[in-house]
Amino acid sequence: MSESTRTVISGPTIVLGGADIDTDRIMPARFLKAISFEGIESHLFEDDRRALASRGETHPFDDPARRHARIMIVGSNFGCGSSREHAPQAIARWGIRTIVGESFAEIFFGNSVAIGLACVSVAPDDLTQLRRAAADPSAIFTVDLPARAVSAPGLSLKLDMPDSGRQALMSGEWDATSLLLQHYEDVERVTRALPYTHSFR
Repeated sequence: MSESTRTVISGPTIVLGGADIDTDRIMPARFLKAISFEGIESHLFEDDRRALASRGETHPFDDPARRHARIMIVGSNFGCGSSREHAPQAIARWGIRTIVGESFAEIFFGNSVAIGLACVSVAPDDLTQLRRAAADPSAIFTVDLPARAVSAPGLSLKLDMPDSGRQALMSGEWDATSLLLQHYEDVERVTRALPYTHSFR
């Protein structure tokens, strides 16, 4: 099995309330000028976190009890707004491996799969049950892509994910760089046959 495969993901959870959380809230635009994604996770939900802190409240991403979360639970239409890749990059670099929600914006979903971050959907009533189970920060949830199931203490629920994304994560085909390097001799052969890569005059 390839190291790039994503099949069964288990871990504690972090929960975000509300629907229509857009990419500007996930990663404010002023941080998009970075030339790499290194360290970008430190700015995840920065404005939301500051606003809550100013009122003496704690954002889930500032809660020490949630620091080791690997599964994020969200509402509907998560990741709407702009197409910035920085949003899923920051989430993944923080340590999240799977996002469970009611629905996802299409471009955010595609950008997430492209970096190996699974976004799976559950029915609204099932999402309510998962939120309740996630009230315990020590509870371990499991997202099983082959079985199309998400489980939590006392729960086993059906998940949905487009087959193209699900298969890419399970096979490792989401990792385009890894696939390219597996047959790099083919890349070199094609490169040698292209005159504009070596025949300058």
